Amino acid sequence: MRSCFTILLFFSAIVAVALASNVEEVISQVVEIHRLRPQTGSAGYTVPQLDCLSWRLAVETNNLQNWKLVPKECTNYVGHYMLGKQYRHDCEYVAKQAIEYAKSLKLGGDGMDVWVFDIDETTLSNSPYYARSDVAFGAIAYNATKFNEWTAEGKAPAIPSILGLYKIVLSLGIKPVFITGTRDNFKQVRIANLKKAGYTNWAALILKGENDSGSAVEFKSRKRTALVKAGYRIVGNIGDQWSDLIGKNVGARTFKLPDPMYYIG
Repeated sequence: MRSCFTILLFFSAIVAVALASNVEEVISQVVEIHRLRPQTGSAGYTVPQLDCLSWRLAVETNNLQNWKLVPKECTNYVGHYMLGKQYRHDCEYVAKQAIEYAKSLKLGGDGMDVWVFDIDETTLSNSPYYARSDVAFGAIAYNATKFNEWTAEGKAPAIPSILGLYKIVLSLGIKPVFITGTRDNFKQVRIANLKKAGYTNWAALILKGENDSGSAVEFKSRKRTALVKAGYRIVGNIGDQWSDLIGKNVGARTFKLPDPMYYIG
């Protein structure tokens, strides 16, 4: 009898150990899944009543339109995103896809293939300006005077991955064209800033003139249409705003860069 009881205890112990091992494994898996859930803002900032990751997704997919300000609860989240590695990696991934596409193109060979680049938050970064406490990554209302003063300094750095795309585009024989909503009176400043940042050659630099009216979509559509009427083929188009990429004559393919700091319709 004692022998049977001992054997029973032995097998019970084995089962208990196995179950404990499985439980620990399950708990470990649950913990790992939990860590992936976006319960907090970037860098651990708690965001009550608002999931900033979901808000940013809605912005980037253009499901959220005509918004004016970054939610105050998401200021830290957007700041850490823009200044951290994720924004850089996101831009690099977009640029990688654009480069692969550009290399696959069969060009006309007549010098009429062009790639349209936006400037702000596309070729040049305004993050040094938006990181200021009086701008707060777009959580404080846009101030045209302050932004124009920043633009006039001509200090905006290049976005490295897009500078890389620009160089590849040039090497393939595709001509870059810059179309920007920046006013024409900043033309010389923009030229100097672009060249300082590494963008030294282009087919056209198109800014917003005194007689240009309407929305950003209408303005950029008109300028792209003028290019097409002049015989150019827009093989690619990249920008941070949906207004850069919709409308008329958007090009054979468009590429959207992330920008959760402001919306231009």
